[in-house]
Parts: sequence; structure tokens; C-alpha cells
Amino acid sequence: MADATRSTTPESLPPLPPAFLDFLRENGLDPMMYSMADTIPRYIRLKPGMEPQIPEIESELKCRLNEVSWLPYFYAIPPEVQIAGSRAYQQGKIYGIDAASGAAILALDVQPGDHVLDLCAAPGAKLCMLADMLGTTGSLTGVDVAKHRLAACRTMLQKYSLGDRSRLFVADGTSFSILPVNSSLGESTGLEDNGSIFSEWTSKRSWKERQKSKKAKTAGSPHLTSISEPELIYYGKHSGLVGLRKCDVLRPSADVEALTSGYDKVLVDAECTHDGSIKHIQKFEFWGWKTLDRRVLDAERTDNLLGLQLRLLTNGFKLLKTGGSLVYSTCSLTVAQNENVVQQFLCKHSSAELQKIDSADNWPCRSGSIFKTLRFDPATSQTSGLFVAKFTKLQT
Repeated sequence: MADATRSTTPESLPPLPPAFLDFLRENGLDPMMYSMADTIPRYIRLKPGMEPQIPEIESELKCRLNEVSWLPYFYAIPPEVQIAGSRAYQQGKIYGIDAASGAAILALDVQPGDHVLDLCAAPGAKLCMLADMLGTTGSLTGVDVAKHRLAACRTMLQKYSLGDRSRLFVADGTSFSILPVNSSLGESTGLEDNGSIFSEWTSKRSWKERQKSKKAKTAGSPHLTSISEPELIYYGKHSGLVGLRKCDVLRPSADVEALTSGYDKVLVDAECTHDGSIKHIQKFEFWGWKTLDRRVLDAERTDNLLGLQLRLLTNGFKLLKTGGSLVYSTCSLTVAQNENVVQQFLCKHSSAELQKIDSADNWPCRSGSIFKTLRFDPATSQTSGLFVAKFTKLQT
């Protein structure tokens, strides 16, 4: 059997374009980490309860599943092993998720009964892990601005039988304002009450929904919904919505409501330049380095990203209840998208306080330049790059 444990000696520097090398130098990043793709394992998460089937899964994948000692239910496999065609994957026993991303979720310390918000939910692996941690109590709300990507999240939740307490909204994460169902319902909404009640979810769309989708395609935007009105594309049987009036559930919340009726835990895994993901950067060899210039190096896009990251963090914190926890993460290794965003946010929010991540004592990561923040990187962690910061909301 193949083994995920490899030599960590990097090969020669990959053929990166000069502009990207300048970008790395400006951010104090070592370009040699992009030569480590063949030495970093691929990570999978095993659905809890499937441990007795590990020998069968190993036999099918033709490799050992090496347990990740610091991260429950995570296993390392050789990077070249593909899982999408395996029965174990198709039957919902395993799914791929980087260990660093798993650590960011573990940092939230999700407890039974929590109401959890994933503000940038696609492509769905983190959402599945959150649902697994919640179990049979609490609720999970996933939000993403891209409808086709959120539809993939829905497929994953259903595939792994994890959608029972979940609801998914196509919406702009910087302005989403719908609170969990534990909020006080029945107050005046300001919306027209046509008596519409949530029945059990079905994949069949109403005539009205089909017409709305048709208009969106005609307008040339089949994937993005109007940011002015969140669109609910899935809710589980025990998500708390069945039997409630739609106008009550979908009403925007006032800022003060979240202090007592907001989410217990919020994950903001923000859009970024993805420069910490070796496999992502490698794809530009095939996509063309001009695409990298546009997606990673373009100054205007980077400035827009920094504003977006701060707005996502700000809105996620607004939806957090007093005493709750929020984790902000990106797969960028730049200071601008991580520590600088955290610093700007803290300067504007006196009720926000960075928390020590207690479970991180044995994690293979290093401290960020701000105390209590963490950084994963290929050389230190044998994972993709990831920045993690955890906040709590103080009583004001």
C-alpha cells in the first residue's frame, strides 16, 4: 500500500512568473513552498461511525489512511490518490477537506444546541463538518452569493445525510441579516403577510420560482441572485422552519436583536487570493499565468477583496450573539488579507475580543503577527496555507 508519509525535501523552484515572485517577496513568502505539492498529503474526513470500514476503504483506495492525531476523524492519504470515483466517497463515507480548514472549524468549538452560521459556505466540505459536529440538535445556516455553488453544498448535505437541521440562503454575506429560528417570531415584519407557510422542503420548484430563475438567466446572470432579497434554496425537516410563516422567518433583523437572538457560532472563511493553496496556484500553469495576474496580482481586485473581507467579518460579527464565537479565516498567507483586516476590525469594534484557541496547543502551526492568531503553511504544517483568528462578542 502507498503511504502518505513522504520526504519533505522540496524539489527545485517551480516555473512561477516574475510578477508572482515579486508578490511573494513583498509579502515575505518563500516561493519554495510551491515546490512541495508532491510532499503534502491529501486529507479526508471520515464520517463518524464509519471507523470499522477503514480496512475496506483502504483496500478500495489502495493506500493507508494515516490518522491525523491532532484532528478527530481526519486521515492523510498520498496526494495523487483520487477519491471522487470511489464507492466510499459516492456512498458518503468520506469527503475531501484540508486539515487546516478542519482546524478552523474545530476552533469554533461547536456544541450541541448551537445555532451556527457559515457566511461563505461554498463549496460545502466545511458545512458538512459543521453539521456533523452539531449532530441532532441546534441549527446550521449556510450563505453564499453564488447559487450554483450553494446548490453544490445542498447536494453534499443530502449525500451525507447531514441536511436535517440545515438551511441554505443564496445571499450577499456582507448584508445577510436573517437570524436563527430561535428568534422571536410573530412581531410586525413590515412585509406583506399572504399567509404562506413553510411545508416540508421539496426539490420541485413552484411556477413562481421557475419564472424568477428564467428572468435571471435572460438577464445574463444564472448563478447570482439579487443581493436585495435572500433566496432560500434548501431547509431540512428539523431546521425549525416547517409550519412557520415565511414572512416571519425571512424578515431582516434589527442590529440589537442579534445581541440576544443571534448565532452562537459564526464562520467567516472569506474570499481571498488563494495564494496559500499550492494546488490552486499550480492550476494557473494550465489556465495561463495571465489569469493569475487578473485573479491574484491585480491591485484593484486585491483592494476590492480587502474591503469585502472586512465587510464579511463585520456582518458576521453583527449576527453573533453576546458571548458567542466567530472564526475568521482565509487561505491567503499575506498580512494584508489577514492581520491587517483583523486590526482594522478590532479598531472599529470595542465589543470584539480575540480569543486564544485552546485546542490549538498541539496543532502544527505557528503564531500570526497578532497574538492569538494562527498560521498554517505547507512547510510548518504539511497542509495548505491558512490564517485563523477567533473572536468573542463582549457584553456592552
